[in-house]
Amino acid sequence: MFTFSLTLVRHGETQYNREKLLQGQGVDTSLSETGMQQGEAVGRYLRGIPFNHVFVSNLQRAVQTAELILRNNTHCSGMKMVLEPLLRERGFGVCEGHPKEDLKNMANASGQSCRDFTPPGGETLDQVRLRFKKFLKVLFKQMLEEHSWSDPDASAGLSEAANGASAAASDIAPGGSADDGLQGVSVHALVVSHGAYIRVANKHLVEDLDSSLPAGVRMSQLFAPCPNTGIARFVLTLSKSESASPVLTAVRCIFTNRKNHLDDLQAAE
Repeated sequence: MFTFSLTLVRHGETQYNREKLLQGQGVDTSLSETGMQQGEAVGRYLRGIPFNHVFVSNLQRAVQTAELILRNNTHCSGMKMVLEPLLRERGFGVCEGHPKEDLKNMANASGQSCRDFTPPGGETLDQVRLRFKKFLKVLFKQMLEEHSWSDPDASAGLSEAANGASAAASDIAPGGSADDGLQGVSVHALVVSHGAYIRVANKHLVEDLDSSLPAGVRMSQLFAPCPNTGIARFVLTLSKSESASPVLTAVRCIFTNRKNHLDDLQAAE
């Protein structure tokens, strides 16, 4: 058995975000000045976490954010990120490059909620979920190949790690600290992706994979829109099947949508 942490970060702000325009996959914009500041802020917040793996959407707003996180990290100097198309934002089809209000109007006209509506040429939520499930397979395979599960450093104290994460999730203060949920866990993966994608990922981990939840947190909080450079964290436990392929046996949600690293920036505005 093997336990690792998965930290998901949304990219920093772009000018399209500021102007409430949809980007999806077809509009590949760079970070705004505020987005660069947000990237620096989340990088400083996560600077003490020794990430072993870094997976990033290959859209430039995510790549720039990941570069800022790694530049600020005290343990990840020179680490190469893996650019992963499976982590790209949800495709919004004909609505890409247009105001979000256009998507809302199309959804209303069809009698659907904006989040559930799929514009012509766009991806359904099930298609985005399938992409995330494929990414998890890639991630689990890499964990199996690069970490010896019989190595005491990798697998010893597994129950302590799980119990520690459980206790940590129950005792986390609203603001929390950057290492929440990491007690007893020695392998850490960072994912830098996008708002709609991360919301689908969170829902898959919680609803489909039956993740345990932090005490006192409502579902509406878990699945709220992720702010720019918002952070989510889960602790996952894998075991080997009879065919020696990795199988997920436990998931614990530590937090989602954390943004207290942005407090100083918002106060300055």
